[in-house]
Amino acid sequence: MEFNYSYKGNTSVNQSANQTQMSFSPDTKRPPTYFVGELHQNVSFREAISALHDVVVSDLRFKPKDKAAYLEWRKQQDEIDWDLVAAMKQEVAAKIRPLQEELNELNKRKNQRYQPYYRAQRKYFDYLYKKDYDMWYVLDPVITVHPDEVFFECFSEDESTYGRLGASYEVFKNINEFACGTTNIDYSAALYDEFQKIRSYKTTQFQVDPSGFEVQTTNEEAYKEVKIDLPDSWVRGFLQVSSAMCLPSIQFDLHPMDIYNICLVLRRHKEKKGPRSIRYHLKPGEPVRIVFEPWDIEVVCARSPYTGNQEETIRVWGRRRLHILERLIPIAKKFTVHLLGTGMPSFYVADLGDMSFTLGLSGWTANDWSQSGNFDLMAPRADVDEWTQKLIFNGLRENWQETADSLAQKLNLSRAAVTGALSVYTQAGRVIYDLNKQVYRVRELSREPLPMDRLRFANERESSATKFLNSNRVRVLSVNDRDGKTTLQGTVNNYNPSLTIDSDERIINAECTCNWHKQNKLFKGPCEHILALRMQHARQCQ
Repeated sequence: MEFNYSYKGNTSVNQSANQTQMSFSPDTKRPPTYFVGELHQNVSFREAISALHDVVVSDLRFKPKDKAAYLEWRKQQDEIDWDLVAAMKQEVAAKIRPLQEELNELNKRKNQRYQPYYRAQRKYFDYLYKKDYDMWYVLDPVITVHPDEVFFECFSEDESTYGRLGASYEVFKNINEFACGTTNIDYSAALYDEFQKIRSYKTTQFQVDPSGFEVQTTNEEAYKEVKIDLPDSWVRGFLQVSSAMCLPSIQFDLHPMDIYNICLVLRRHKEKKGPRSIRYHLKPGEPVRIVFEPWDIEVVCARSPYTGNQEETIRVWGRRRLHILERLIPIAKKFTVHLLGTGMPSFYVADLGDMSFTLGLSGWTANDWSQSGNFDLMAPRADVDEWTQKLIFNGLRENWQETADSLAQKLNLSRAAVTGALSVYTQAGRVIYDLNKQVYRVRELSREPLPMDRLRFANERESSATKFLNSNRVRVLSVNDRDGKTTLQGTVNNYNPSLTIDSDERIINAECTCNWHKQNKLFKGPCEHILALRMQHARQCQ
């Protein structure tokens, strides 16, 4: 999938003794989106944007050990051994010795003569690395300007970690002008080093350059055209994150020192065998307990009581990605943890006062967002006609952010219709759910509509569910409505699926007798039999 960008120049940072000016170059092919202001909370913003950079460069995939150096050393050792064998013969050794000394002298002269070449070669490789460093980041970060905040979004190299930094307007002062919308910004590799120079005693000007949208046909050379061929998995991973954030989760708060203790245990210990998980023990009214496997080290979060109503024990993997939160510990007031279940994704929302940082982690590092997690299949899937969908989207766009309840009340529609339509736009990359403020926000991931036939599903489960419906092999045996939740039981092609749907039409629990579900549970989304039962119930309710 090819994305085309056009930037007027490059992102630039101008430093002086008492002032820093950061100018981001936006994509000129998108609708005008710009922001001009002066940083008021310099140090906090520096630490938060640096943590976002840690997400961008994060890659914890297994890398096999490179044995090239060892093999070369082994080859040299073999040659040395043969020399020793030859040297055992005195007559041969007498002839070899002067020749070896002469060869060593020649090699020494050769190395001296090649030193300028080696230095030039190293300098050239360094230049290429810096010049093409942006290509290590599959997509330039996405920045969105809203009436209440500006937020950045990015994805890690291994596609298992998502980061979002939201900065309210209180973070800035002397805001001159802004235009709401979403754009891609030119984010060069050297920009991270410039961020580290932000100081509290220096004035920092922050702007998404509005001049990038001026039309000057006589200066076309000032624009930088960028074409990036993106893998479908990267874009689809972004959509899966948005869908997962809409799902119900178990929430609790952690004190910043609790996050520090988690990182401390992971720094001091290195696992050599499994299991490599963290167990969260949640008991109402008692402090959150965290157990690190396989050492069974327990951290009691005395400052963080669990306020839920039901006792839970949840295991999560890919824990070393939590080191990304380390830079936020000194400036964070609290961390709100959202757990979708054992082996499921988790979200950590750092309360930074006038800023928030959301870290989204897939079930485990190797289980990236795009390939294995079909969380869009668990999202609300109420059938909403196209006209109503557009009405709801336009209603959301009026204020750029709304809750589902306020939007339903404003448009005089049912909450189920609103959540169903917003789910469709979330899966299309046009809407995102803000975990920090619990609202839906307009966020256009791309300029053109995404090819959903390529991105939405990585398997044939929903297609198989549709075939079951069309062949009349789905039966709903019982429907139980209780406490705003609907529990379904039925038969699909000789299997016995069951599921529970909450008031927002989201799957919160499901079981099936098929082999696929027994092996994967909901770690990779629901099986085709669960989907078929849900679709049959929706059809009967129409």
